[in-house]
Amino acid sequence: MAAPLADKIRPKTLADVVGQEHILALGKPLRKIIESGTVPNMIFYGPSGVGKTTVARIIAENCGMLLYKLNGTNASISDIKDVVADIGTFGSENGILLYLDEIQYLNKKQQQSLLEYIENGDITLIASTTENPYFSVYNAVISRSTVFEFKPVSAEQLFPAIRRAFRLISEENGVEVIADDNVIKTIAYNCGGDVRKAMNTSELAVICGEAGSGTVTITEDSLKLLAQRSNMRYDRDGDQHYDILSALQKSIRGSDENAALHYAARLIDAGDIISLSRRLLVIAAEDIGLAYPQAITITKACVDSALQLGLPEARIPLAEAIIMLATAPKSNSAESAIDAALAALKDCDALDFPRHLQNKHFDGKGADVVGQHYKYPHDYPNHYVKQQYLPETIKDHVYYKYGDNKQEQAALQYRKKILEEAK
Repeated sequence: MAAPLADKIRPKTLADVVGQEHILALGKPLRKIIESGTVPNMIFYGPSGVGKTTVARIIAENCGMLLYKLNGTNASISDIKDVVADIGTFGSENGILLYLDEIQYLNKKQQQSLLEYIENGDITLIASTTENPYFSVYNAVISRSTVFEFKPVSAEQLFPAIRRAFRLISEENGVEVIADDNVIKTIAYNCGGDVRKAMNTSELAVICGEAGSGTVTITEDSLKLLAQRSNMRYDRDGDQHYDILSALQKSIRGSDENAALHYAARLIDAGDIISLSRRLLVIAAEDIGLAYPQAITITKACVDSALQLGLPEARIPLAEAIIMLATAPKSNSAESAIDAALAALKDCDALDFPRHLQNKHFDGKGADVVGQHYKYPHDYPNHYVKQQYLPETIKDHVYYKYGDNKQEQAALQYRKKILEEAK
C-alpha cells in the first residue's frame, strides 16, 4: 500500500517544519533543547496535524537513543512492560526514548506505570496530546515533564508546503501539476491550520483534477467538495469547544458584536446551537444582568425560537440575541453579590433567624420575646419599614453593590428616597 503524501513529505529537519516559530525558531526554547543534545521528558500539546509527531521523530532520529513508539489509543500495560524490559540491554546503552502519541487515552494506572522509569531517567518520555494535558494527563507525569504547546499553522505558512506537495506528486507520477495561486490559497484557507489535512487535500485535488497530455490541472471548482467545511476545528468534548464558547462570552462582555458573531458562526456551522443557546442565557445573567434586566427574557425568547425552528433558520434569532447582548449595557453586580454571599457562608457558623422572620409558631414557655412582631412592609408608606432581616451576627454585611449603569443607579436613588422618608 502506498504511503500517504503527508508521510512522504514529512520534514526530516527542524528547518523544514512548517509553523511553530514560537518554540522552534532559532533561540527559542524547544529549538535550544533539541540542539543541546539533552532530551528531557516533554509533552507536546496541540491540535492534530501541526507537527507534534514530526518534531518528536526528528528528536528521536538525532538523539542516538533506542526508540519506541506507542499510541495511547491501543497501547496496553503489556506494551509498556516490553519497553521497560529493554532497560539496561546492549541496544539501550544511550537510553530509551519512548514516543507516546495520544497519551490522554491511557488510563491513570497505565500512566502511573511509567513514573518510576521517567523519574530515574531510564526512559525519556515524549508524549503528545490533542487535549489540554493539565486536564487529561496524570499530574505526576505532568510534574516530571515540560509542556510545549503547538499551535495551528497559518494559511500563509501552508503555501510553501502545498507547493512542495505538488512538486513531489509531479516527480513521482511524471506529470505536470498545474495549480495557480488561487488554488493554493483555497486549500490553505480551508484546512484550519492542519498541515496533514492540507497534504491530503492536495493529493486528492490532483486525483480529481482535469487530466491533459502530461498535465493535471486543478481548478477551484474541483476543490469545493474536497475542502468544504474542512476549516472547522471543532470537537464538542475537546478544548476547541470550550475555547469557542469562552471567546464568544468574552467578546460579548467586551461589547464586540462582530467578534461575537464570528465565534457564534463557528458554533452554528458545526450545528451546535444547543451549546450556543445555553451560553447566551448565562451571558444575559452574568454579564448584562441588572444593567438591562429584560435581556434574559429577550434571550430566552430568541433561544426558544431557535430551538423550535432548527437550522438554518435558528441562526436569525440567535444573531438577534448576540447583537442585543453585545450592544447592551453591562453589569456583573448580581453575580458578584451572590458570590460574596456564598463566600461569606464559609466564615459563619449555623446562624439563627431573626424571630420576626420565622414562620409563625408557638414561642414556648420562658421565651425572651413572646410573639413574632413582624412589620408588614405593605402597611407602610412606600411599602417599606425599617427592620432587621439578616441574622444578628452579620446584620451589617453588604453583598450587593449597585452598578454604575443607568438602571441600577435609578434603583439606588429610589432606595435612598424610601430610606430618607422612612426616618
